[in-house]
Amino acid sequence: MENKTLMTDYYEYTMAQTYFDCGMKDTVVYFDIFFRKNPFEGGYTVSGGLDEIIKFIQNISYSEDKIEYLRSKKCYSEEFLEHLKNLKFEGDLYAIPDGTPVFPNEPVITVKCDIITAQVLETALLTNFNHGSLVTTAAKRITTEAGNIPVMEFGARRARGENSAIEASKHAYIGGCVGTSNTEAGMRYDIPVMGTMAHSLVTAFDSEYDAFLAYAKSNPNNSVFLVDTYDTLRSGIPNAIKVAKDYLIPNGYKFNGIRIDSGDLAYLSKEARKMLDKEGFINTKICLSNGLDEHTIGELLKQGAVIDSIGAGDNIAASKERVGGVYKLVALEKNNEIIPKIKVSNDSIKTINPGYKKVYRFYDNKTGYALGDVIALADEIISNDEYTLIDPVDNWKTTTISDYTARELQVPIFKNGELVYDNPTLKEKQDYCKKEMESLYPEVKRITKPHGYYVDLSLKLLNLKKELIETHRKEAAKIKVKSL
Repeated sequence: MENKTLMTDYYEYTMAQTYFDCGMKDTVVYFDIFFRKNPFEGGYTVSGGLDEIIKFIQNISYSEDKIEYLRSKKCYSEEFLEHLKNLKFEGDLYAIPDGTPVFPNEPVITVKCDIITAQVLETALLTNFNHGSLVTTAAKRITTEAGNIPVMEFGARRARGENSAIEASKHAYIGGCVGTSNTEAGMRYDIPVMGTMAHSLVTAFDSEYDAFLAYAKSNPNNSVFLVDTYDTLRSGIPNAIKVAKDYLIPNGYKFNGIRIDSGDLAYLSKEARKMLDKEGFINTKICLSNGLDEHTIGELLKQGAVIDSIGAGDNIAASKERVGGVYKLVALEKNNEIIPKIKVSNDSIKTINPGYKKVYRFYDNKTGYALGDVIALADEIISNDEYTLIDPVDNWKTTTISDYTARELQVPIFKNGELVYDNPTLKEKQDYCKKEMESLYPEVKRITKPHGYYVDLSLKLLNLKKELIETHRKEAAKIKVKSL
């Protein structure tokens, strides 16, 4: 496997050198990965990227060529470079499993290890979390809106590079897609691969009929024809029907389907269904593609479009949205005590929740629906009888719940540097994601103006946060007075 250990921002090493020089190399720290806003203006995000994070951590190795490269920058001491030569992950990592709906400000991943290792891990952990969560969320939004209509992921050519395309196929499958056009991803991850033809095959022949006939002879069991190259209703569908009657049916094959990739998809699909049914092809399926997202799928269904399957690409593998995950120091150990840390900002959304924490989800025992989440300090015990949720901004807003089951969301991935996580298969992750999404109220999953999901702080964490903010406010006031 390719050694990508240096896949981190340069300032991680300049900071690491500082820690080393200050005698902090053995300081144990706690970093959280979280995000501040759901993408797509949606009601949820689906966690992703854990596989790649595990691989990266397992393969950290500062080979001589990497040390020599850092040495060439003339910024680092030989003692520090020697330290890097022996660096490996020996700490703990906790994460909410891939496929879980997660929400703003929750610690999805928590890293506990020495400060230098924690710092150089930052970039790789974030890029994998952000990409994996974005693609899985995009796929889940589209597959949720499609309902029982199967969605195929066709986004490889729009993805941001080869590796991104391959991983996107995997994340899309977890998010509910039934297969991918990406053959490498299919082989690597055992994802069903799907696809028939492009417009280039049709235009390469003297006529559309000749193209369809040649394809049918070469691929008689995969007879889905792309019918919008010239004229969907007056040319494409009639030629597909003619090839079915001239070759497929007489030779014992089925006319599997057509794909429409342009034009008024609602109108064309309805007219196509009439034409196919009139000729007796009532079981021939209609696939729609062409930049479809959750919004256009919803509109097509409202307009009565006939859709048996969907091909979605750009809006899964190359979404213009972002998750915006961040990696923040929340605590460090000193004299065997965990000291909480906080980043305070004039922008309240950027003031982090301090301390070593856990996240719990409360499920209604009667309905099975998730009632909300609470972020608590790691040493807190969550009552099984009754709990009061406190709004993290408007603290006067409280909700007391009972008759629930509380579940801790993060699970151990690494302990003392050893992988302890029994990684599920991709199909198990897909099934898990589906089940987890079913636990959310439909209003939270609504595509437009979703209902806000409750993520609250425990009273103990809330008081700690207020205390640290006040401490920093007083310190800032002292500095201001001195400067005057």
